[in-house]
Amino acid sequence: MFNSLGKLPIGAILGGVLLNQKLSPASLDNPRGQAKLMSLLRTFFGVHKGWHVQYNIVSRETLLAAKKPPDKYRDLVVRVAGDSAFFTALSPDAQDDIIARTEHSLRAAVGNR
Repeated sequence: MFNSLGKLPIGAILGGVLLNQKLSPASLDNPRGQAKLMSLLRTFFGVHKGWHVQYNIVSRETLLAAKKPPDKYRDLVVRVAGDSAFFTALSPDAQDDIIARTEHSLRAAVGNR
């Protein structure tokens, strides 16, 4: 995805390109996963001259649970279109949109399979 995004003529797009991603928390629960994310970001910004990326690192299960008893999840913050918002304060449609986003995981890089 970053390789494809890196092909956009970002200099011709006013304000750059906003990229929201939802990342599985399990992807970062160990040093190897954290190193993969750092490598990915360094490549995106250094090689592809990426403009912006922001992550929601929260599981689908947690987001679904937060819809049921919202009082237990008042401090759950998510990224929405360049801003942060309390998940439980969002409209049900906005909550469903965040839940429906593809949840990515960090797999081996092409050269490391």
